Amino acid sequence: MSVVPVRSQDLEASEVSWFAPLCSDDYRYLGVPDGDYRSSWENTSRVITRADQLGFRNILCPSSYQVGQDTLSFVAAASQLTERINMLAAVRCGEMQPIMLARTLATLDHMLQGRLTVNIISSDFPGQKEDSAYRYQRSREVVEILKQAWTRDEIAFEGEIYSFKGLVTDPVRPYQRDGGPLLYFGGYSPPALDLCGEHCDVYLMWPETKEKLAERMQAANAAAEKHSRVLDYGLRVHMIVREDEEQAREYARSLVSRLDDDQGTAIRERALDAGSLGVSHQTRNRDDADQDGFLEDRLWTGIGRARSGCGAALVGTPDQIVAEIEEYRAMGIRSFIFSGYPHLDECETFGTLVLPRLATCSLPEAYGRVPATTPPTPLGAGERR
Repeated sequence: MSVVPVRSQDLEASEVSWFAPLCSDDYRYLGVPDGDYRSSWENTSRVITRADQLGFRNILCPSSYQVGQDTLSFVAAASQLTERINMLAAVRCGEMQPIMLARTLATLDHMLQGRLTVNIISSDFPGQKEDSAYRYQRSREVVEILKQAWTRDEIAFEGEIYSFKGLVTDPVRPYQRDGGPLLYFGGYSPPALDLCGEHCDVYLMWPETKEKLAERMQAANAAAEKHSRVLDYGLRVHMIVREDEEQAREYARSLVSRLDDDQGTAIRERALDAGSLGVSHQTRNRDDADQDGFLEDRLWTGIGRARSGCGAALVGTPDQIVAEIEEYRAMGIRSFIFSGYPHLDECETFGTLVLPRLATCSLPEAYGRVPATTPPTPLGAGERR
């Protein structure tokens, strides 16, 4: 039984996703740069193609201004290398003029034949510090313009930041029906929750205790109810899974064994969201954890020592990890975005030890945005299409 109404209440499967390290966030030892794991087309494209082969249903392609690769350019190229996996493209609102953004995303959706999903981001730009109310207003207007461009014959919009009228939308319509790509959104402040509740489809959360996650979901649901809507919910969390529990815990310890605290602080502070409310909660997780860094039996906060955003990992055996995922599902969470260090190796590990045991789905298919297809058959270790 879920703690809140869930749009995909009767969905027996989950959207199980992986992560594309576009933003110089790939290591064997956290905080220790390694050329083999640098943010490059070669490295990141290998991650996304292997995730596709293994049967992951989506992959988060994040956005950063200071390091890494351009998200939408990467998605365009990767669309031609993949067959089944959806792509969750992070879009920082205001970076691109909204009409041009609508056109770009519609084009990508056609290139992917409906496999595009969009993560709406509202953070500051480098070198700028703007009031959060302004940033969320800008994001709200961008989303409303996207929806007009994707569903109407003409754009007529009058906002505080943008104003357009008499713009014909053809051929901006996306491949997906009934509103275009699904919108994923994360944020803790009241303006963030209201934007998500009115306009977005999946409310994304970073790892906290299950009690805190339930509170986040209740707050998001209350915001959606004001607009007579129901959301789905997603969890972004790292993974460390091994056949033996002590092996998993030892790998977690090894990840931070070479971490210099000053370097970890520099990595966290260079991120544009370093001062956000969500990041402050990840810091609190580390403060509340036990001496080994565990906030709950399986939830280890050591990742956050060298990372600004999602700062915790589930650590355990395949049985333990599956049990945790089922507990999250019982709360109403239907979308999971997993990752691990190094991303390609851990994609392989999770994809062979855990993923075959999970019922998976594509949320755009579940929502009826694209025709349902036969689920992909996951490949075993070492296999290639």
